[in-house]
Amino acid sequence: MSNFTERLHFRGLHFTVPGAHISGRAVVWAGLASGAVYLASLAILMPLFLGASPWAVPRVIAAMTQGSVALTPIDTFDISVLLAAIVIHFVLSMGYALVFAFIGKGHSIAADTLVGMVFGLALYVVNYYLATSLFPWFEQMRNWATVVAHLAYGGVLGAVYAAYASGRIGHHPAKMD
Repeated sequence: MSNFTERLHFRGLHFTVPGAHISGRAVVWAGLASGAVYLASLAILMPLFLGASPWAVPRVIAAMTQGSVALTPIDTFDISVLLAAIVIHFVLSMGYALVFAFIGKGHSIAADTLVGMVFGLALYVVNYYLATSLFPWFEQMRNWATVVAHLAYGGVLGAVYAAYASGRIGHHPAKMD
């Protein structure tokens, strides 16, 4: 066995890698909760304050796999676009939550919430400035609403991860992870 696999330990939904103890349950719930808050934030902020279609965000996300054809017409509902966007968004959200688990230690909800908000801002920069070489249509999403949504995403990510990882919620004494 390699040195890394000898040091990788799984116990239920928890796993340990050198330097980190990760709660799989916390990653899943934090990814789902923060992903939902992000989508809800944009679904409210974009139409209400920026006059954008509520279907613009799902179309921009779906275009990551469906190409630019998913972008038109930007203001109409399409179930295949919406389903693709939801799958893509929550897969990414879970991946980001896993990355966050190496940063947020799950000891303090307040600290992890703040760290999560910084993480959310970093994701904003990565998604809307660095990823535009792959997805140029992301440039149209550079606005204060997406910044606020990323702050909300990160704050919820940190708070929920800390709450689950520390056992404050989701802990069942009769059933250990």
